[in-house]
Amino acid sequence: MKISFHGAARTVTGSQHLVETNGLRILLDCGLYQGKRSESFRLNRNLPFDASSVDVVALSHAHIDHSGNLPFLVKSGFKGDIVCTEATGDLAAVMLRDSAHIQEQDAEYLNRKRERDGLPPIEPLYDAGDALAACGRFSGTVYGRTLEPAPGVTLSFHDAGHILGSAFVVLEAANGSGAPLRLVFSGDLGRNGRPIVRDPEPCDGADALIIESTYGDRTHEEIKAGEERLLAVVTDAVKCGGKVVVPSFAVGRTQELVYGLHRFILDKKLPDTLPVYVDSPLAVEATEVYRLHPEAWDAETDALAASSGGKDPFGFARMRYTRTREESMALNDLKGPAVIISASGMAETGRILHHLKHNIGDERNTVLFVGYQAEHTLGRRLLDGAKTAKIFGVEYRVRARVERIDAMSAHADREEILAWLARFARPPKQTFVVHGEEKAAFAFRDELSSRGFPSVEAPARGETIEIG
Repeated sequence: MKISFHGAARTVTGSQHLVETNGLRILLDCGLYQGKRSESFRLNRNLPFDASSVDVVALSHAHIDHSGNLPFLVKSGFKGDIVCTEATGDLAAVMLRDSAHIQEQDAEYLNRKRERDGLPPIEPLYDAGDALAACGRFSGTVYGRTLEPAPGVTLSFHDAGHILGSAFVVLEAANGSGAPLRLVFSGDLGRNGRPIVRDPEPCDGADALIIESTYGDRTHEEIKAGEERLLAVVTDAVKCGGKVVVPSFAVGRTQELVYGLHRFILDKKLPDTLPVYVDSPLAVEATEVYRLHPEAWDAETDALAASSGGKDPFGFARMRYTRTREESMALNDLKGPAVIISASGMAETGRILHHLKHNIGDERNTVLFVGYQAEHTLGRRLLDGAKTAKIFGVEYRVRARVERIDAMSAHADREEILAWLARFARPPKQTFVVHGEEKAAFAFRDELSSRGFPSVEAPARGETIEIG
């Protein structure tokens, strides 16, 4: 078996790992690179392998850094199945159509500049038709079912507890006359005790392991502390008549925020008159997918939905989901306290920029970050204490409070990943640390080595390693 690490290697975006075994080429995820525009532009448009030679894609979950380049893969000649859980397929269908729209908008914007500079136009990375073509290749499965994409090779998906439908992937390949070679790809691991989704399933072992390390060098707040912090931030804003503006990932984090605020209102910890807005067409569609897949909910969410009156976990009296541009613009004129949840989660694109533009200069307001902020993003700069923020080319003074809640992360931290690994019968013979910036990936590599894992590497992008 041979693995080539083409993305999410010493970084957190562009997850792509190509496995070659028994004459089969299996791509684990096909995510978009995000960050510096020029580098992302180059990497996303230049696949490091022949797309037509890939036999099957195993998709761990729907987040764009794991799924977002699937349309370009199909556009480039991929003809196989994209295997994932049914919930992941439904979420990815929503997200890829939205991503195609963004690609088309970006190309249109760049082409206006290129025309002024006398340069030829560029094509979008992919368009809506390419996204639909990719969605047509989804092949849904359920947790625990064993699939056989080729003789002697099996795939199965197991609940990773990260977002709805997320999975870690177990790949087994015949290995001569001995036991099959077992490769486990963690995808993104979630945390125990998070709302809506179930806890990550245990895994009993692997010969080789590809493990994420987003937070491999740190620990999170306790989930309960994060809930209390969310309540405190919103309560403080209500008291001083301010708004809480939350850059939030449309899939996963937004639904958790709405669910948490709903529980606070039911428990009378927040006034039921507090307006809460989700201003993201993508988040609206994603929430509908969450409603369609109760089989992936945890017991608490299921109990809320089954309670008297059949409560909607993702809706309540003052909850509003906005779709149109006009509805979004109307939020600029809101008076008094409110919570506005909008994408993108790293404050790079989308409607959140308009809400920051209109609210970041008011000291009564709070900008609340509830997720990971990659390097070179506006979200990271604000968290690092920037005094001004450039939005749509204009510098704005940052007077609003900037807060963060690490406890709401959908990623397991160092101790939680180690606890998951402790369920293995024995350490893998080979472990590959991915999906972490260099500092986190190297720290987690060293931690595993110190705990007796025999061969641990944090591969560089483009590196190919033989296993078995």
